[in-house]
Amino acid sequence: MKMVKLKNEISSDWEFVKLEDVIKDIYYGITAKAVEDNTDIRMLRTTDIKNYSVDWESLPYCEITEKNNNLQKYFLKKDDLIVARAGTVGVSVLIERDFDNTIFGSYLIKIRLKSNVLPKFVHYFFQTDIYWNHITKAQGSTLKNINLPLLKSLKIPLPPLSEQRKIAEILSTVDNAIQKVSDAIAKTERLKKGLMHELLTRGIGHERFKFSKELGCEIPEGWKVVRLGDIAKLESGGTPSRQKPEYWKNGTIPWIKSGELNDGIIYDAEEKISEFGLKNSSTKMFRKGTLLIALYGRGTVSKTAILGIDAATNQAVGAIIPINSSFDPKFMQYYLIFSRNKLLGQVVNPSSDVGRTNIYLSSLKLFKVPLPPLPEQRKITEILSTVDKKLELERKQKEKLEKIKKGLMYDLLTGRMRVKVDGS
Repeated sequence: MKMVKLKNEISSDWEFVKLEDVIKDIYYGITAKAVEDNTDIRMLRTTDIKNYSVDWESLPYCEITEKNNNLQKYFLKKDDLIVARAGTVGVSVLIERDFDNTIFGSYLIKIRLKSNVLPKFVHYFFQTDIYWNHITKAQGSTLKNINLPLLKSLKIPLPPLSEQRKIAEILSTVDNAIQKVSDAIAKTERLKKGLMHELLTRGIGHERFKFSKELGCEIPEGWKVVRLGDIAKLESGGTPSRQKPEYWKNGTIPWIKSGELNDGIIYDAEEKISEFGLKNSSTKMFRKGTLLIALYGRGTVSKTAILGIDAATNQAVGAIIPINSSFDPKFMQYYLIFSRNKLLGQVVNPSSDVGRTNIYLSSLKLFKVPLPPLPEQRKITEILSTVDKKLELERKQKEKLEKIKKGLMYDLLTGRMRVKVDGS
């Protein structure tokens, strides 16, 4: 098929129009504030739009703060296309049913399209790189807000309505498949959470329990409660000087930073250092299988990882090394994840940097943990690892479907791949 270069290779027998040419109505939302009291009116905000969808049950009640005699125009109706103009700038959601009690806030824009345009088709177009390139080109790399003239000036492809419907139907099928996998992931995550609570506090096959004041819960009679520092050696790494190129150039030694800890297993590092850098800095090498914990870093503090390779770390990463094989590192990782809130409450201290927190090794050593017999630790780890493998497969399946969707959106929404419609 012949393609023409209208910036984004839109099929030559499709129209390519400005959004304003196919809009029936477009305007900003109403000024309102979220409140706890039941006002009978809920409000959609920019923060409620996630992954181009909304959890309608979680929307807050609101109080209208601007005088307006035509509140009805702000209620969400089927086929409204809502776009965030601030906050999650540019993200959209398609309204698929009428709401008689839900308005949209002032940081959102409502678009009502003419009858020759399918709202779902445009909604999918608003998810493409083509759309985002339009937005960023007009605004620059830092998106701050979208206004009505900017949206109106966007150019969109416009195939015949029957083709729009078919394209939307195909993409909806993929979306439904993604949703099913997402639901399966959520179900498996709930299963894992329940299993962690059961296995990490009640173990496997126990009949007699005791109350642990240190842990605040019942545990099997045969379990011990110990300070982490009594069963583990705790160390941290360091950073070779960035002013010494020879510490980094042609480096072969993986060097882990706190932001790379993912509550899973690490098989590679973003950066590597040289042998010279290792020998002439405070960083340390840790062996494969070592349990790591993020000691500081906004959004990463208390995250964990098991080393799947031998690696060095920076000073923001702590290593928890068993003394005399007293515990299975994977078991301890599961317990630290499970007890994260307690851990943060007990061993994290504010630093001088506002909004940042630190875990000090001296405090971490005092953290109390359960210590089942080693064989039971390994059984617990085996069960939870099986669930983790299931989660990994489901997440990979979701990633694969999302890649398929992205490719299909580009091909279908530009006409590179044409669909067969009835009568054609």
